[in-house]
Amino acid sequence: MSISSYSKDKPFTAKIVEERLLTGPGSDRETKHLVVDIAGSEIAYTAGDSLGVWPSNRSTDVDEIVQSLGAHGDEPVSIPHAAGPLSLRAALTNRLALAGPTRKFVETLSCAVLEPAGATMLKRLLEPDAKDLLAEFLRQREYVDLLAEFPSARIGPQVFVDHLRRLQPRLYSIASSPRLFPTRVHLTVAVVKYETNGRERFGVCSNFLGNRMTIGVTEVPVFVASSHFRLPQDGARDVIMVGPGTGIAPFRAFVQERAAAGATGRNWLYFGNRHRATDYFYEEEWTDALAHGRLSRLDAAFSRDQENKVYVQDRMRENAADMWNWIGNGAHLYVCGDAHHMAKDVDAALREIIAAGGQMSPEAAAAYVAQMKKASKYQRDVY
Repeated sequence: MSISSYSKDKPFTAKIVEERLLTGPGSDRETKHLVVDIAGSEIAYTAGDSLGVWPSNRSTDVDEIVQSLGAHGDEPVSIPHAAGPLSLRAALTNRLALAGPTRKFVETLSCAVLEPAGATMLKRLLEPDAKDLLAEFLRQREYVDLLAEFPSARIGPQVFVDHLRRLQPRLYSIASSPRLFPTRVHLTVAVVKYETNGRERFGVCSNFLGNRMTIGVTEVPVFVASSHFRLPQDGARDVIMVGPGTGIAPFRAFVQERAAAGATGRNWLYFGNRHRATDYFYEEEWTDALAHGRLSRLDAAFSRDQENKVYVQDRMRENAADMWNWIGNGAHLYVCGDAHHMAKDVDAALREIIAAGGQMSPEAAAAYVAQMKKASKYQRDVY
């Protein structure tokens, strides 16, 4: 099969062949380094690309939904884009998303509930003045919660699956260079767990990869998603990388790639997380890279190791003069990670640094940043 034959809709069946825990003893979080074997696929990737992974849902969630529907799981159901009917269990396991219930489902549920108090409650949530109440109600729940909370509802398998969205692949920044690992893809995966509505929730794909795999055995449907996130073609250019948490992944690939390609430009890495002792991902690799010149500078920020929280944007401000010197001399800046807070704060710090270093007005600094983006000297991979 050629490289062009593998895509989002026709993934390659790979296997995870290595895993190791990146978080240390005492951490209340779990982040893993995973190695995916793509040998024999002829799939090529570039540093900066992502690996798309098609997950399956947890069998315990599927079982509870099947039981709540009063079904046995073998009932045939039809879903969009399927070649033909599937069993209810197969559709719920591999094709449909079980989270994110909608207003439309509440409408269906309100008509299917036999118990008067439950029907009244649902109809109240559907009233025009209850939009915020309904939004919060749904935010706290998945489909399985609604079936459990309203057990008198009579909803057939086909009616139920008609309300579900298609299960989507997740994209993970590749944490390896193809020059070093042409038939393997490294990932940095935070295994997501949290609680809503009194239930423990599990990230669909992160738990599929991190906790439901048998190394070397379990099949994982994957594909490479090409990215705009690219190193400068000129290896003499300096590079500044800002990657807190799992945002460090593509920069592990960048550092490997630059070293393997013989790039002469300097590499400056910013990394941030909560605690140095438990959350310093790839610490030994960065120490070795510094010792051997693959990294020129490394600035780490551990937000909860002192009374006042310190983040990567604070480290940037501390190094404002050097940052401006690098940027003014053509360095490329990359940011990867949280879009909601970190990326905005880093962007604000960058504008301050440029305004101060270049003695510019805020408007001129904003224009300078815009020009950096246009020239691909400021790239972001945020989510």
